[in-house]
Amino acid sequence: MVPIIATAVAALAALLHVYIFVMESIQWTQPRVWRRFGVADQAAADVTKPMAYDQGFYNLFLAIGVVIGLALFWAGDAGTTAEVAGRALVLFSLGSMLAAALVLVTSGAKYLRPAAIQGTLPLIGFVLFLFA
Repeated sequence: MVPIIATAVAALAALLHVYIFVMESIQWTQPRVWRRFGVADQAAADVTKPMAYDQGFYNLFLAIGVVIGLALFWAGDAGTTAEVAGRALVLFSLGSMLAAALVLVTSGAKYLRPAAIQGTLPLIGFVLFLFA
């Protein structure tokens, strides 16, 4: 049962990071998006677009790591190379998502809520995958 719950939480974390990718790399200059990220105005959104574009891809790559890890994890029996590699990739990707959320907290108190949103699912998924 724990592997199924761990997989569901990890998949949700991956989906969240794909959504963040879409906002940062595709929709960044839309007012509803840059306002959500605390950008002051359209001019600032235009200036920061290359940085957001790059940052969005980091989120996408972490999500891809989780998805590939989950596929490998479920492709092999317990203790096989696929299962072990999959578990390691999921833990690395979720751990990186969590670390990014912790770094966000160091940016200031106003980033506590976004960090909690970004880091809660990876934290839960990481802990569950340790026991899956």
